[in-house]
Amino acid sequence: MNPPDPLTLPRLPRDEGGPVFAEPWQAQAFALALQLHAQGAFAWTEWAQALSRRLEAAGPGDDGSRYYEHWLATLEDLVQAKQLAGGGELSARKHAWEEAYRHTPHGRPVELLREA
Repeated sequence: MNPPDPLTLPRLPRDEGGPVFAEPWQAQAFALALQLHAQGAFAWTEWAQALSRRLEAAGPGDDGSRYYEHWLATLEDLVQAKQLAGGGELSARKHAWEEAYRHTPHGRPVELLREA
């Protein structure tokens, strides 16, 4: 199976070197979608269509600064639709990350404690 060409996605922020990210979480969300596709969780065309629908729904007033928020929301939608994780699981994981972020000293990497 050939890897998808993420550069064919609509409105992907990029420069001559490829995708660009303003924050580390954006690169992580990007990589997670690629990895889930590589593992067969969804077809790339399915991903591109879902992302396109979300971007279109954002309307013409969307200036592109929220692109990766749309990316992440699309990823969450597909993860739930494919029953890879439920809404409760995603919510609990978000809360755990928020708590870890709040309790991490400035300049230190945020670490999510693994549940036993």
